[in-house]
Amino acid sequence: MRRIINWVFFFTLVCSNMVLTSCSNRDEAVAPDKTYTGVPLVILDADIGSSTDDLFALEMLYRYDEQRLCRLLGVVVDREGEANADFTDVMNTYFGHPYVPIGLVKDGIKNPKVWIDYAKVAYMTEADGTTPMFPRTIDRHESIPDGCKLYRQLLAQQPDHSVSIVTTGFVTCLAQLLQSGADEYSVLNGVELVRRKVKCIYMQGGVFDKAEEPDYNFLQGITFAQTFFDLWPKDVDMVFSPMEVGQTVEYTPEQVIADVSWTDRHPIKQVYMTCDCNTGQRMWDPMCVIQAIEGDSLFTLSERFTINITPEAYTVFTPTPAGNARYQKPGDAQWAAMMLEKIRTMNKMK
Repeated sequence: MRRIINWVFFFTLVCSNMVLTSCSNRDEAVAPDKTYTGVPLVILDADIGSSTDDLFALEMLYRYDEQRLCRLLGVVVDREGEANADFTDVMNTYFGHPYVPIGLVKDGIKNPKVWIDYAKVAYMTEADGTTPMFPRTIDRHESIPDGCKLYRQLLAQQPDHSVSIVTTGFVTCLAQLLQSGADEYSVLNGVELVRRKVKCIYMQGGVFDKAEEPDYNFLQGITFAQTFFDLWPKDVDMVFSPMEVGQTVEYTPEQVIADVSWTDRHPIKQVYMTCDCNTGQRMWDPMCVIQAIEGDSLFTLSERFTINITPEAYTVFTPTPAGNARYQKPGDAQWAAMMLEKIRTMNKMK
């Protein structure tokens, strides 16, 4: 009898340790099954850690996912620094999506300008000075894959012509993806993998009037941008959202803080409470997310073009009915108010 009791105790202890171990490391946990189909499959590529409109783009994808209007496959952080991945992990965990994989660029643009230094919010503590305000899921930085590798893994797993990429920052990882060769995830090289799996890419960026300043994201890493535009398959659609489209959609710091009045333990609210976010930020990035999920009907789009980029980071469009590229055009005040309300509604959700 004692032997049986000892075996039961041992079995229970082993099972308990297995459960604790499997829950403590993201790469050992199993993501919940998502049975809904027929919705956009989305990878977000963002330079988390500088501009706050990226955070609202990510938050909106969580909300769309919860409403079963899309499936968020993964987040590629295209700004070097483990703190930026940690903040993304805080977002995933806080909003109830801890199993969304994160990739981090490992050989990207060196020391780009930081407009709002908010990644430090990931390490905020409670009043005792030791308890993290925001739990995280990833406990080992070495388990975070290179952004390019995460792209290859996620794309290889999806049906053909099913993935929408939303990119709101640099195109470093995308350029590296297009230059990549066959690996453990796919026998296809990067260009062919994109051609096979991607339906459309939605990009925040593009300057089509040389009277304006060149595109910031492209100029910061012009070699990566040139590689991206040279290699992107000409039969995979591209939609650009120039800065002037989101420029009129202003979500003020006062509104952001008021809209989450029910708690102070909210990562975006803490960013706005602890950092100077009154820097001219506008809701540029969410415009790409809204079109990727809700479709073209909410936007006025250009005719079709083919696109190239100059060494000065201007995007040059050549009109042709067979072109794969279009861009959003700015809307009026009523349209901007509607877009802002979409963002605010999702930010107010508990």
